[in-house]
Amino acid sequence: MKKQIRVLGVDDSPFTFSDKYGTVIGVVMRGGNYLECVLRSQVKIDGDDATFVCKNMINNTRHKKQLRAMLLDGIALGGFNIVNIEEIFSDTGLPVITITRDKPDFDKIKKALRKNFSDWEQRLNIMGKGELFRVKTSYNPIYVKCAGLGIDEAKEIINICTIRGVIPEPVRVAHLIASGIIRGESYGKA
Repeated sequence: MKKQIRVLGVDDSPFTFSDKYGTVIGVVMRGGNYLECVLRSQVKIDGDDATFVCKNMINNTRHKKQLRAMLLDGIALGGFNIVNIEEIFSDTGLPVITITRDKPDFDKIKKALRKNFSDWEQRLNIMGKGELFRVKTSYNPIYVKCAGLGIDEAKEIINICTIRGVIPEPVRVAHLIASGIIRGESYGKA
């Protein structure tokens, strides 16, 4: 695989639950070292439009034909606005890789969803699709789900895009931009 593959990294901004919308930032990068484009959108906090927003980011960027994967920080944007990665791949043809630092606690997630959403089962079902892989890194492991590609190819893309630490640069840069826009200065880990 080429070291300069174009990938789209996506993360949401910090928010409070009194906010109606959260900002979503996408960055198109070549591998992990060359930023080509920044995209901006928004999702409803705890809404159901995150999948639609991600598909629009992919379909409306002038870089769509060159993109080889979308890297997403977790499986949700704007709280529990769940992203259906299988639907994104099916509708756009772009493979999707979710990345999280910590192993999700599905019992806690189920309790929170059940308590706060009438459609909690649908949200939980989307989250539960696909296999969650534990991927070793030179630091701590990360947890990965894939749609449209196998775990070996996903690991290769993650390795190409990671400069330092465990989070691929496109996701890290999207996180920095999103938090900087909202807070005035970026901080925190992607």
